[in-house]
Amino acid sequence: MEPQNIRFGGGATETLLHPLVAVWMLIAIVLILTFPRKTAITPFLLAVFTIPIGQVVVLGSLHFTVLRILILAGLARVAFFRGLSRGGKFPGGFNAVDQVVVLWTISALTILSLQWMRMDALIHNLGDFLDALGGYLVVRSLIPDGAAIRRTIKVLAAICAIQGACMINEQITHLNVFGYLGGTSLAVTVRDGVIRSGGVMGCIYAGVFAGVLIPLFLWLWTEGKSRMAACAGLAGATAMVITSHSSTSWMAFGGSLVGLGFWPLRKRMRLIRWGFALTLVALHLVMKAPVWALIARVDLTGSSSSDHRYHLVDSCIRHFGDWWLLGYKYYNLWGWDMWDTCNQFVAVALTGGLLTLVFYIAIFKRSFGAIGTARKQVSRDRAQEWLLWCLGADLFANVVASFGINYMAQLLMSLFPLLACISVATFEARQVTVRSVEPLGQEQFAFAPGAAGTDLPLNESREEARHSFFEAR
Repeated sequence: MEPQNIRFGGGATETLLHPLVAVWMLIAIVLILTFPRKTAITPFLLAVFTIPIGQVVVLGSLHFTVLRILILAGLARVAFFRGLSRGGKFPGGFNAVDQVVVLWTISALTILSLQWMRMDALIHNLGDFLDALGGYLVVRSLIPDGAAIRRTIKVLAAICAIQGACMINEQITHLNVFGYLGGTSLAVTVRDGVIRSGGVMGCIYAGVFAGVLIPLFLWLWTEGKSRMAACAGLAGATAMVITSHSSTSWMAFGGSLVGLGFWPLRKRMRLIRWGFALTLVALHLVMKAPVWALIARVDLTGSSSSDHRYHLVDSCIRHFGDWWLLGYKYYNLWGWDMWDTCNQFVAVALTGGLLTLVFYIAIFKRSFGAIGTARKQVSRDRAQEWLLWCLGADLFANVVASFGINYMAQLLMSLFPLLACISVATFEARQVTVRSVEPLGQEQFAFAPGAAGTDLPLNESREEARHSFFEAR
């Protein structure tokens, strides 16, 4: 008997595409294909986060959401216009973060398809695969340099300003203006007598989207050149968090502030990480309940389902034998409301098994590692160091938010620009380090033994000179 909470082959039976959405989508596609590489990210992100995910074109049994159509347009640009851009498809090369993203998406597709062994499930999984891997590759290609990072953050600030205004309007009119387009409800969500504004993504998703962006908007403000955009982003994001009235949104917002707050201790993070880990172990040993029961204590709005989130994590850990190999589709039988996998790590585990979960966690591990290494390399450049730290604070906020929500396609499209910005920023940090070392390195090479006619080959002489130079430093 198949689980009652999962269905494949459903969804819209006919195309749902509002005329305004159709026009905006076509304009965005033209701009994505014709704009220079450094500016094409602007129409892509604006369209992704202003069109409801329910807007869809149905061709036979295939559903093409507007998001997927935009991703296909972006992939076409990546495939056919690469000769017009310098730096290759992926600035800095195909790095360690790119590798684990690809492995994560391929593993999820393979294991979920093996879990179900049905054609309708395979078609559905291929759509999710396009959303994830296709979306990542497009964003990774369209953010080629530091200027594109600033432009991306400004676009996200504009999106937050638009969404924030619309979500405030929901509190006043009790109507979601995006509902007039279709693909999302016109009526607002109400819990315990409080309106939870949703905007284009839904209340919790919209709040998390905004909450994790606070560090990037603060960085933009400190740049000095884009303070108006930064202020609009901060105001819009704060409005989105407040009007969403969700504990997970506030957790994302708080995670951003905590990440930023560790800036003075940035050179002591290894000690802090070990201290945090040992604290969790100590709590687990002295608490009557497991340490993850602390999740049940998080209620920032008075109406949070934190107890459900605790039981979800607890059930996943206790049923490790059910899902570790090929995931598990009967998790709805674990208890009341267990069908609601409002935890990204649990959702990844249940759909993709242990291997997919390891790859997903590796995305964060390698991203944090790249940021830490790059920060040390540019420790004398305060501005570059601050950018890297803000990117890390944003990434930390995403980890915090992942314990309260599963990342649907639109929310993943807010994570992917962050990963792309991290790849570009860490690559440029390495380039700056190389340029600052090379002139001194050449002076050292002039005195290398090989240059003086000794028996050492020239490459070995240069290597010895390089080591001696760093040892002198």
